[in-house]
Amino acid sequence: MESSVKVEKIVPVVGNYDVVVCGGGPAGFIAAIAAAREGARTALVERYGFLGGMATIGYVNPISVFTYNDSQVVGGIAWEFVKRLQETGGAFIEKPLGNVAFEQEHYKLVAQRMCLETGVELYMHSYLSGCIMEGERISHAIIENKNGSEALAAKVFIDCTGDADLAYMAGVEMQPDEEKPLQPLSSYFILGGVNMDTPMMQEAIHHNKQGENCHCLPVREKLLALKDELGIPEFGGPWFCLTRQPGVVTVNMTRTAGNAIDNRNFTRAECILREDAFKMARILKENVDEFKNSYLIAVAVQGGIRETRRIKGIHTVTAQEYVNAFRYPDSVSRGAHPIDIHVASGPAQNVTFLETPAYVPYRALVTPTHANLIVAGRCLSADKTAFASLRVQASCMDMGQAAGTAAALASASGKAVQEVDTEVLVETLRAKGSVI
Repeated sequence: MESSVKVEKIVPVVGNYDVVVCGGGPAGFIAAIAAAREGARTALVERYGFLGGMATIGYVNPISVFTYNDSQVVGGIAWEFVKRLQETGGAFIEKPLGNVAFEQEHYKLVAQRMCLETGVELYMHSYLSGCIMEGERISHAIIENKNGSEALAAKVFIDCTGDADLAYMAGVEMQPDEEKPLQPLSSYFILGGVNMDTPMMQEAIHHNKQGENCHCLPVREKLLALKDELGIPEFGGPWFCLTRQPGVVTVNMTRTAGNAIDNRNFTRAECILREDAFKMARILKENVDEFKNSYLIAVAVQGGIRETRRIKGIHTVTAQEYVNAFRYPDSVSRGAHPIDIHVASGPAQNVTFLETPAYVPYRALVTPTHANLIVAGRCLSADKTAFASLRVQASCMDMGQAAGTAAALASASGKAVQEVDTEVLVETLRAKGSVI
């Protein structure tokens, strides 16, 4: 039987900012840079000791999608980041689709450099544990780290936690479950010693064909045929992606049902995924010629999360709007990745490719109730189908720039985030390279 205790403590306020961004993943670090570049005193809170979120803790490779129908879809700070990543030797830009294979360590370094150069104050190794409300405004975010409990005050907060943690703590209404299970969790792993020179691997490691699923079909068919005989666990794909190191590939194939916002559930799921990563590495080595000399280099720091909470914003992006590329009056970011819905039980994957890159309105990043909260990334207000495209890195980065810029405008004007002049916001974003 569970019991509870009441705990009261005094928490020191260690910073007072114009903008506080919670979560340092693809949406979060871009949002922090955008806000700081607009003159806002900005802090970024990240639970790990490095930036990049699913890219660097989950090894999610490549970054997609920047180009579609031979035109740039996502530009601005996100594309600046990619170019700087390329300059360090840490990225390979696939043409014509604009997917970006990258090295995780380079990603961490370039994201960190860009934040620090812009004057963003970093609170690494800091876990968001709560917030203080004053009416419908968040006055402080509460974080936990080796210094103990600390509070950060801000005029505007941006939730880029992926799981809408800050919004949830602040009492924001969330999207309904829509009577569908969550997309499965996956743990990427990295293999060395792979023969990359065969036609099969050359086809598999390059994610550069628009309108085609880039999973490795020959390996998929072989593993499905051997699944019962070898006791192969549930898997997807597989998707192999090159890195900048010879013979080294990232592998996306493990999957299991799980809920990443339930601690015990997520713990069990990650234990399964870690076991499965080792199993899959051995199965590839023993059954696929290109992998006969392969060896496991690393398993993702954290299980990859496709889907958890999403806010119920002023507007919810629907599947119909998304596939028809409906252009809203307040469109502030884009999406071009296929609608990609994985299932936890069985090898199925439902993929719908877009004819035209889609749009995200500013109203999907703000709630009707909370006057100083903006979200970006996986937290946005979208139905499950539209979300299945928008959850990827380039789209999240684009939302991040919009959210950071809007937060700076709201902070400077003293207005509620719902009152941001979206014409000024769009003009500002275009001036900084956004393709909207």
